Amino acid sequence: MEAVAVEKHEEHKEKIREVYAEVGKVVVGQQYMVNRLMIGLFTNGHILLEGVPGLAKTLTVSTLAQVLHLDFQRIQFTPDLLPADLVGTMIYNQKDGKFEVKQGPIFANIILADEINRSPAKVQSALLEAMQEKQVTIGETTFKLDRPFLVLATQNPVDQEGTYPLPEAQVDRFMMKVYVDYPTKDQEIEIMRRISNMQFNYKVTTMLTKEEIFSIRDQVNRVKISESLERYIIELVYATRRPLEYKLNEQAQYIQFGASPRASINMNLAAKAVAYMEGRDYVLPEDIKEVALDVMSHRILLNYEAEADNVKPSDIIKVILNKVPINK
Repeated sequence: MEAVAVEKHEEHKEKIREVYAEVGKVVVGQQYMVNRLMIGLFTNGHILLEGVPGLAKTLTVSTLAQVLHLDFQRIQFTPDLLPADLVGTMIYNQKDGKFEVKQGPIFANIILADEINRSPAKVQSALLEAMQEKQVTIGETTFKLDRPFLVLATQNPVDQEGTYPLPEAQVDRFMMKVYVDYPTKDQEIEIMRRISNMQFNYKVTTMLTKEEIFSIRDQVNRVKISESLERYIIELVYATRRPLEYKLNEQAQYIQFGASPRASINMNLAAKAVAYMEGRDYVLPEDIKEVALDVMSHRILLNYEAEADNVKPSDIIKVILNKVPINK
């Protein structure tokens, strides 16, 4: 790395540490979730968070948005939500005697789509179109969304009654699906003490500006990945599509469809972001292995046999990571 690039890298690394520290003033634990949200931010990838209620998913996202000094909108998805409630609509201005555009809450930098599986398919598709195209059409006018534009969606794995599960093709639009787990006993004691103190102050300081985020993205884009590791990513993805070729006979009986090409693209990007945040300008095999689970678990479709035998995508990915070699 050049001297200037090294200096900038160190400066950014310190800023990233400060972001973690600021979020930690409000949210106890959940560093893994914050890390995944940062990877999404630095690689322009949307993140789907899944976990039972009360694990601070919403609080973490809203706190991070404050620390990043970005426009933030929280949208609570409900069964009666309409696409116009999300993207906006045309309203009649009686004073001027003509229709004008009223923009919806999607016109922000960070969108928290809370309980995305609570809304009908029309609303989900309106959001996912904005995620993919980075633009919204209202009436006859198309509006570009402000950059950075990041959708952080949450869904509840329990209480599925009255929900509209996201179709596989739509889930594939998310860079990662992150499973949020319970805190440890020590963390929960700290949470209990903080929140039961009714004078607890939620204020955080802004640490990263838009310009710095774009600068970090540019640096992440320059992180090098060797051809052998690019091939390794492809082998991992192909092992989900043609498991028999990789002697994954037991796993083959459970896989209905393997991971899409978005898996290899996003694994490459996420591994670069991990390497950058670790202070390197090159990717190691460990970086790829670290993100493989979150990038691929929602892209592998299992059959009824897997459900009957209680086999999950994460189980299959762990076997793939153990069996697929890195060819030099």
